[in-house]
Amino acid sequence: MPANPISATAYVPVYLLYSCHKIIHYEHPLKYVIRRADTCKRARLAIQDTLDIVGGKWKLVLISILRNQKMKFNELSREANISPRILSKELQELETNGFVTRKVCNTKPITVEYELTPYSDSLSEVVDAMHRWGVLHRKKIMQSSN
Repeated sequence: MPANPISATAYVPVYLLYSCHKIIHYEHPLKYVIRRADTCKRARLAIQDTLDIVGGKWKLVLISILRNQKMKFNELSREANISPRILSKELQELETNGFVTRKVCNTKPITVEYELTPYSDSLSEVVDAMHRWGVLHRKKIMQSSN
């Protein structure tokens, strides 16, 4: 990198940026961008917003299970190994945020089916990346324990 990079204050998409110090980001062969503290703050807010919606122990697990098929409440509880009380809370939050639809079936006893919405597809890259990382991490841990 040159000693005196060209600075710019225009907003540049930020990814995986956790520090609010000036960071030089390589954009183009002849252009470097110095990120400002307000850009760092926006990045942290976006990450925090994401974690507020899909964070926690169960939400991404439930989304990954429902990717394959719609499921009834009890099936989902068994598959995820989650208590009905916690499952109910998590599904309500996912429904509120537009990731899951809830359909009450006209059966006796009444059953409820849950299915992912098209909006949940916006998390596909995130879920896929987490799956890939989890597989690699598990391999690493298993190898280091041998």
